[in-house]
Amino acid sequence: MTKLLMILLLSTGPLTVVGGPAQAAAPECTNAKLVASYRSTDGGMSHEYGRIVLRNVSDAACSIRGYGGLSYVGGGDGTQVGAAATRTAGPVRRIVVRPGQRVVSEVAATDVAPYPRRRCRPEHVDGFWVYLPDETRAQFVAHPTTGCRNHRVHLLAHRAYVRP
Repeated sequence: MTKLLMILLLSTGPLTVVGGPAQAAAPECTNAKLVASYRSTDGGMSHEYGRIVLRNVSDAACSIRGYGGLSYVGGGDGTQVGAAATRTAGPVRRIVVRPGQRVVSEVAATDVAPYPRRRCRPEHVDGFWVYLPDETRAQFVAHPTTGCRNHRVHLLAHRAYVRP
C-alpha cells in the first residue's frame, strides 16, 4: 500500500487538498467564462505590439492551455482578412484562471507598408477574431487597422497564453 493511501485510511478528519490536483480539476475555459480584449503596448520599425487579454468574468475557475486562434476580420460582415496569426514558439502551460483573473497572449502585427500593394492587396480591418483554445466560435475585438487580403502574407504572430 502506498504511503498516501495509508495516510488517507488512517485519517479520522476531513481531507483537504491544497493546490496541485484540485487546480487540475478546473474545467476548460469557454467563451461564456472569458472575455477577450486587446491592449496596444508598443510600436516601431513597421510593427505594432500588443496583447490579447482574456479575463474571467464568471464566478468559477476554469483552465486554459495553449494558443487559441487569432486573425484579422473586416468588411463589416465578419469576413477573415488575410492569413491567421502564426504561432511564436515558447512554453505552453495549463493555467487556472480564477474569477476576475486574466491571461494574455503577446501579439506582433506587421504594418502593410513594407509589402507591395499588388502582393498585399490592402484592406480595411475592423478588428480581430479571437478563438480560445478548443473553441469553435470566435469573439470579436475591435481594432481598426489595415490588413492584407493575400493569405500568403502573414502580418500577425502571437504567443501561447500566460499570466500577465
